[in-house]
Amino acid sequence: MMKKTLTFLSVMALGACATNTGPVYRSYFDQAGSLVDGGSFGNANMNNMQIMNGEKSYTHDLSNRFATEVLSTVNFAFNSAQLDAGARDTLREQATWIKQFPEVRFRVYGHTDAVGSSAFNKRLGLARANAVVGYLSSQGISRPRLEAVVSFGETQPLIVTQGRERRNRRTVTEVSGFVKSHPIIMDGKYAQVIHREYITSAKPASDLTLVKAGGSTTAAQ
Repeated sequence: MMKKTLTFLSVMALGACATNTGPVYRSYFDQAGSLVDGGSFGNANMNNMQIMNGEKSYTHDLSNRFATEVLSTVNFAFNSAQLDAGARDTLREQATWIKQFPEVRFRVYGHTDAVGSSAFNKRLGLARANAVVGYLSSQGISRPRLEAVVSFGETQPLIVTQGRERRNRRTVTEVSGFVKSHPIIMDGKYAQVIHREYITSAKPASDLTLVKAGGSTTAAQ
């Protein structure tokens, strides 16, 4: 009787385990593991590699710094991809910041408000992003460093409304990564990018005073 009871309990335990783990699928015609990989099998390894060589960490840090030190967003008039004076001023500031880091790539995202069809707004968002890329290029930023132009159209509003909203009609410039072919960049050496700029910014101005002929003075730089 004891043996039968133990057997019954074992069967019940196995049944409970099967219930908790869900159905088991088998494939007799696909390669091993085909049902396991949902298309992101290598993402964990890629993430680890980017963290170990420093790229992911410093990309994140530079992206935050860029958004803090300059305006990363410019806005547009309704149904327009033309850059107004305020937008050009902002993009000149962006270009000045970008020139400090020749190793860094940037991505421009285009957005619209919700007025109009989705297809039209997708095209308009792309036109706005292209306008920003063109202007940054005119300020001396190499086009290959502007890694991609992306349009989200009306899908990511800052202000949720179906009407006209200037704050939704925008582009956003973000740090996207490092230029792999740049001679300064070496595996595991991304900290040099940050370190170099901080060292330069920490140099104090000289307190020496230069006396010119005739008695005029100027401060030495």
